[in-house]
Order: sequence, then C-alpha cells, then structure tokens
Amino acid sequence: MTSFIDRVTLYATAGKGGDGCVSVKREKFKPLGGPDGGNGGRGGDVVLVVDPSVTTLLDFHHSPHRRATSGHQGYGDRKDGYQGDDLILGVPNGTVIFDSSGEQIADLIGNGTVFVAAQGGHGGLGNLALASSKRRAPGFALLGEPGEERKLLLELKSVADIALVGFPSAGKSSLIAAISSARPKIADYPFTTLAPNLGVVQAGETRFTVADVPGLIPGASQGKGLGLEFLRHVERCIALVHVLDCATLESDRNPVQDLETIENELALYGGLEDRIRIIALNKIDLPDGQSMADMVVDELREKGYEVYAVSAASRAGLQELTYAMARQIQRDRAAGLTQERTRILLRPVAVDDSGFSVKANADGSFSVRGKKVERWVRQTNFKNAEAIGYLADRLAQLGVERDLFKKGAVAGSEVRIGDGVTEVVFDWEPTIEAGAEQLAGHLHRRGEDSRLESTWSQSVKIEDSLSDDEIAKQWEYNVSDPHSPKIVDTQQEDGDSK
Repeated sequence: MTSFIDRVTLYATAGKGGDGCVSVKREKFKPLGGPDGGNGGRGGDVVLVVDPSVTTLLDFHHSPHRRATSGHQGYGDRKDGYQGDDLILGVPNGTVIFDSSGEQIADLIGNGTVFVAAQGGHGGLGNLALASSKRRAPGFALLGEPGEERKLLLELKSVADIALVGFPSAGKSSLIAAISSARPKIADYPFTTLAPNLGVVQAGETRFTVADVPGLIPGASQGKGLGLEFLRHVERCIALVHVLDCATLESDRNPVQDLETIENELALYGGLEDRIRIIALNKIDLPDGQSMADMVVDELREKGYEVYAVSAASRAGLQELTYAMARQIQRDRAAGLTQERTRILLRPVAVDDSGFSVKANADGSFSVRGKKVERWVRQTNFKNAEAIGYLADRLAQLGVERDLFKKGAVAGSEVRIGDGVTEVVFDWEPTIEAGAEQLAGHLHRRGEDSRLESTWSQSVKIEDSLSDDEIAKQWEYNVSDPHSPKIVDTQQEDGDSK
C-alpha cells in the first residue's frame, strides 16, 4: 500500500551558470581579429508544478535532495554555451511552500501551477561582451554564478469542497464510499483511516469534492490521535459535515456530546469558525441508531444546524444530504468565494538589489554586503590580474570605495565582501575617487608618480645654480640612464648651432 506523506523537506539546488570564454579570432592574414569569446549558458532551475497524477509527497520523502543541471562554458567564434535543463518536479494540488524560516512563500492550487523553487545561476560574460572602446581586447571573462540553494518545507492541504469530520468509526469512510467512487479501507476498529481520502460527488448538475479526514478524539489539538496531523486538510473546505455515530457501543457517548467535543477541538485548532456546519446522523439502519437520531434531531436543529439522518449501509437519506452539500457549493461559487480562496499567494523578493552596505568591524576590518557586489565577486577569476582590475573599477563606480573612506578605511585595511564560503578578503588600496590623496603622503593620483615629482624639483634647484654652458654639458654627460634625454651642443664651422 502506498504511504501517504503530506509534509516533507526539500533541498533544491539549481544548476551553476557556465563560465564565459576567452578567445581571440585568428584567421589567415588576420592573426588578431579581435575577441570572440561567447557567454556561458544559464544553469537549470528547480521548478515545482502541480500535477493531477500526484497525490502525495512521498517521492520527496525518499529523495529530498534535488539538483538541476549546470550550463556549459562559452565557446569561441561568438558561440554561447548551452543552458542547463530545468528540473521539473510534480507536486499535489494544494501544496503550500514555506521557506527555511517558516514563512509561507507560495500556495499552489490548480493543475499546471508553477513555482520556481531554486533559480539557476547566470552564465558569465565572454570577452566579446566585455569589449568596449577603452577595453578593445579583454584577456579575461566572467565566471558563471552558482545556482541557488534553498531549503523548503512542502506541506499538503487537500483541495476539497466538503470535509467529513467526526470520531473514529463514526462511518465517514463508509459514507464517502457510498456517495462517490472512492474506495477507502473500511473496518470495524478505530483509526482505520490513516490518511485523508478524496471522493468526487455528483448531485444533479453540481460536482464537488469530499474529503474524509481521519477520526478526531479528545485532545487532538494537543497531538493525541491522528486528527491534529490532518486537520490542515479541512482548511480549504467550504463546509464541514459532522458525521455522528448514533449506534455507538460506548455508554458514555451520545451524538450531541460528540458534536461538542469535535467542535471544541476545531476551535482549539483555529481558523475554521466561519465554515458552514451540516450534521449527518449516521447508522439509522440499526434500531438503536434510528431511536437515537429521533431523540437528538430536534435539539440539534434548535442549535441552528442543518440535520440529516442517513445510513451509509442502506443509503437512506444520502440523496438529501448530497443535495444539501451541493446547495452550499452553488452559493459559494456564485459568490466567488472559491476563486478567492484558490488565489496563489506569492511574496517575491528583489532579484537584483543595486544597493550595498559597508560596516566597520570591531577588529578594524570592514564588511561590504550587497547582492550586486557579492555577485560581482563570485563572477571574478582572481587568478587573472585584469579581471581583478575590472572588479575594482566596478566597485569604485558603484561607490564602494567612497563609502569605505567615509567609514574610516585607510590603505592596507582589511575588507571583506560576501559571507560564508563565498567571502573574499583583501587589503584595500584606495584610489583618487575614494579620497586617497588625503590618506597618506606617499599616495598619488592616477597617472602620476610622486617620485618623479621629487626628482624634478631637485633637478630644478640644481639647474638654477648652473650657467647655460654647464647645463648643456650636464645633459650630455648624463648618458647612464637610457630613458633620459640626451642633448648635445655642437657648433658648425660657420658658427651656427644645431
């Protein structure tokens, strides 16, 4: 017999994006035709789809770890790498998804409803895409992003219009078998039903679904019996049908007392106060059952309940009961309440946050956090000096260096970008954009060298004390430095100097 599993933990890992390609086009008579490295392929997603053929989460119970395929690296000749295949996973209708913190992030209702459990990583750009007017032949490419890893809790809540509730052995399974094509296990001992059973009922032109919930006992809201585990399956129902046993062999029970006990447990569970209540006095085919039903029917109607005396064995009163259920379904559908309940609730988060934060740590280091900067770090090949320079330019353009300077960072300060295994630690070397000229006397602007400035000032002082002839001889004598200019003063016979 197939086990019924309605709550599992899913570890979804999307595919990694392919790395970009570094390639230079080479043809005959064109040894350097320019960069032509393609982009890496995108990693596959892990996707959950409501499948009508799936009725339990048993597959995820046996195989909780699911991984999509990764994208391929880019090729030369302007060819991008192929994308990874998405991993499509079927889930039952009514599956609710919670994140690792316990917050609900999706409610999947309706066949074909799709939810992306984990997104694949983006492929890295090849050197063709990184080329620009200032960077004509990049010698690096970006790495592919790792796929998203998520721990999700999947919880099944049956999508049924009517729920049958009551004590164990009250006849709920027999009732659903009598009014639908469902064939649950039926026996004369308590807790025969170990999992909710669904049946489709046709009453005139109205078709609806009925759920048989495992029996409730006193203390179910505190975890006794099986009821608490399956009460979630009645949350989506429009109406609750109390199946009361009128022929119970227990002397301390009667239908009214059973109703009050079940209602107390439903109240402790919470969230079901607005559901319509219908009473089904079952087992009237037995003499004691008919007598008990006649005794309590008026009392229950005085309490405002809609009461029907039925027998699942002889099928007496079942037509009146099913048509009463159908009337409630018709009213609800006419009011549009069913469509409102089946609306998919998603709480999307920003997929590309351009902001970042800089924090000064107690140990003198600085931490930089932000989705964009952390993604840039993951895409950088730190074995390539040109790629590291490209990362530094992007961080400076975003304003990271400026904020580091405002937080008190100086040359050589330890800076950390990211968190966990993807964290990158480096010593900060500020630029002019971060106010580096104010940090230390030995720093200089880009394109300038303080050593050249000091040498020039010394030469100016020396030359001011020399005559023109001595300066000319000094320039002619300084031939030890091959990069220094050499000026020779020569006079021709006619006295002109060149």
